[in-house]
Amino acid sequence: MSSPVVLITGAGRGIGAATAKILTEQGVKVGVLARRRADAEAVVAGLSAGSALALGCDMRDRVGLREALEALEEAFGPLTGLINNAAIIGPLEKLHEADPDAWAETIDVNLSATLWVIQAVLPGFIERGSGTIINISSGAAHKPIAGWSAYCASKAGLAMLTQSLHLEYAAAGVRVFGIAPGVVDTGMQTAIRASDHAPERLRDRSNLSQPETPAKIIVALLFSESEAFRGQELDIRSEHLQNIVK
Repeated sequence: MSSPVVLITGAGRGIGAATAKILTEQGVKVGVLARRRADAEAVVAGLSAGSALALGCDMRDRVGLREALEALEEAFGPLTGLINNAAIIGPLEKLHEADPDAWAETIDVNLSATLWVIQAVLPGFIERGSGTIINISSGAAHKPIAGWSAYCASKAGLAMLTQSLHLEYAAAGVRVFGIAPGVVDTGMQTAIRASDHAPERLRDRSNLSQPETPAKIIVALLFSESEAFRGQELDIRSEHLQNIVK
């Protein structure tokens, strides 16, 4: 039986890189996709030889995304899973002060480009009657934060996209989940702390979890038989979700 093949977007650091490490340790073949190929290559260099493929592509480049997917499947075989982790925080400004182009860029990267990746993998999943998509969501999808309008709106859109995918493709064998990873010590949090719009609870780095914490749950969910979670927005703090890694 061939190994599972998983594509992770935004895998050059943080949660994406941690997830790639755990997956390859379990024998999964991984496509490590980052905007800068050098970042993807650095992650792959730390993984076991032949377990992962470094892919460099701007998420907004639809042609580049399809070429990356083709390269991954040529190297390892048909894709079995997709983890949509790539995201940017966007302009941390009040709406009347926010640069409209920067605001739109956050929607493009966090929502539109995620859709394009999904559209690229869905035909194969439908043809094979199986495939898993995990969208990395956020508590900001459901609770607005002052100065975060672009990020909150993009993640709220992603939450609805998760539910729409489940509604349209569950019967075709496609499993879809959204997961809010909590507050994790990543480069995004560094940018948040440097802004004027960081909630007080995020200013203390000791309150942040490490990327490996959500990564373990993402990996467990990828292969879990917990069908009750399908199509849902899941919080990493959920006791039921925590139980799948035990």
